[in-house]
Amino acid sequence: MIIFNLTKNLPVAAQALKADTFSSRLFGFIPRRSIGEEEGLWLAPCAMIHTCFMSFAIDAVFLDENLKTLRVVENLKPWRFSPWVCGAKSVLELRAGACAGRLAKGDQLAFRS
Repeated sequence: MIIFNLTKNLPVAAQALKADTFSSRLFGFIPRRSIGEEEGLWLAPCAMIHTCFMSFAIDAVFLDENLKTLRVVENLKPWRFSPWVCGAKSVLELRAGACAGRLAKGDQLAFRS
């Protein structure tokens, strides 16, 4: 799917996958050695993530039920836990550095197939 920031009129990810089962949310990007510039993983439902067993850092975007950004955690390194974000219904994981200047708290996102 394609993810777009409506607030800033910018593309966020051109190749995002949805993780909506227990195992797909649990493992996420763990089996991967890296992620591409245009890739992302949308975990739903989700309000907190971990990077245990991952070999690279990520940016995490916490979203409410309307896909509005509640919090952005940049450069979450391996073997870390994000905060629990009150009101978050899903999390978008992107490559580290992808959010800089492109995503901020309050931004409205859109997901398209």
